[in-house]
Amino acid sequence: MFTIPNLISLLRLGLIPVFLWLLFGKDDPAGAGWLFFFIAWSDWVDGYLARRLNQVSELGKILDPLADRIAVAVAVVFGWVAGVLAPWFAIALIIRETLVALAALLIVVRGAERTVEVRYIGKVATFMVYSAVTWFYLAEGWDWRWLEILAFVVGTIGLAIYYYVLVDYSRDVRAKLAAVDNGSST
Repeated sequence: MFTIPNLISLLRLGLIPVFLWLLFGKDDPAGAGWLFFFIAWSDWVDGYLARRLNQVSELGKILDPLADRIAVAVAVVFGWVAGVLAPWFAIALIIRETLVALAALLIVVRGAERTVEVRYIGKVATFMVYSAVTWFYLAEGWDWRWLEILAFVVGTIGLAIYYYVLVDYSRDVRAKLAAVDNGSST
């Protein structure tokens, strides 16, 4: 189903090679940072439009998080490779994203209820982490040490909140899996 939100998600996926070209082909980490900012911002836009225009679709429920996970993975892994992101920051994000993906896979494989209630604090953490990733790229491209320090502080706080929320979400996942084991659903 081709809806405006789904087209935005497809655009986000299509911009990933451009991101890599900016980072490695043009040696322009600031340009890559601005593009990551656009990709991250458009993630919010497609979700908002899906709800506002009543265009939530099954394809969108798969495409949106897929585009999000791929974009973050590319920005983090290749940011680490390019020396834009500190190894500890990249590894902490990779571990968190891997745990979230494994939990989602477990829910699907076990046939549990797939929706997990999003928490506002999780959205705040996502905003902080995405901002920090963007700022790390901009700081590298523009050689702005103060922006790198800001990215470090905001990113560290965002990661701490991310992991707190992950623990909170794990309670929901365990409850959904227990419901499957008990023959009911939540």
